[in-house]
Amino acid sequence: MRVAEMESSGICRLYREGKETKVESTVLQNVELEVLLPVHNEAESIECTLDEIYQAISPVANMRFIVSEDGSSDGTPQILENLATRYPMKLITGPKRKGYSRAVIDGLQILEAPYVLCLDSDGQCDPADFAKFWSRRERADVLIGWRVDRQDARLRKLLSGTFKLYYRALFGIPIHDPSCPFVLAPRPIVKQLIPQLGILSQGFWWEFVARVWSHGYSIAETPITHRLRAAGQTQVYRLRKLPGIGWTHVTGLMQIWQDYKHLAAKRVSVGMERL
Repeated sequence: MRVAEMESSGICRLYREGKETKVESTVLQNVELEVLLPVHNEAESIECTLDEIYQAISPVANMRFIVSEDGSSDGTPQILENLATRYPMKLITGPKRKGYSRAVIDGLQILEAPYVLCLDSDGQCDPADFAKFWSRRERADVLIGWRVDRQDARLRKLLSGTFKLYYRALFGIPIHDPSCPFVLAPRPIVKQLIPQLGILSQGFWWEFVARVWSHGYSIAETPITHRLRAAGQTQVYRLRKLPGIGWTHVTGLMQIWQDYKHLAAKRVSVGMERL
């Protein structure tokens, strides 16, 4: 990968760190929000997806993208490098597949804005819903979407619903859609949680919500529009992968639950000491 400086309305620097390439836009000042998208093999739709997000969100908040590309093999990295000259963006890309959760965590690690909005890159979540999220950002510590009419395959919805029963039994979190990839969170909370994240390699939002709740932060839900994929098919929840993903989720949640109990006991102990 070459090292270059590319100009659009400002300068976008492309540089190499180890085997990963990062592109960082320096166009904007006083960024209020960074929009994080993990991306894998979305060459057919990623340009339209980013454009729709930018058109919907940039009039509401001064934003920049964080795009964490995850070892795509369909030309997505090259498309993203071109798009990084059009939009304010930090781009992480490399040849090795890391997995969904690692891609999200890598993006969160370079968060600088006061808030991050996390979205999937398949175009299923409508970015037009962001305005109501932004207006409600002080009502709770973390805001998460609720896909009231979820447009996923029947089997995936069935498995997710079954897993949610197990999840609620462990954590008792009173929200409808803890795996929704439409999340608005402030930087201090994100930075606190990063070292604890990554147990669920493909179930990042299940873990993130449990970690937020275990630290005593408030979570509020907002209904969002959920759509069919913009193009292609899911790159993670293929039928042959579901048994392995399910087992990883079950065992991983037990570990997270142990951490949850430890934190709960610690808060009780601190409360007793203050009496």
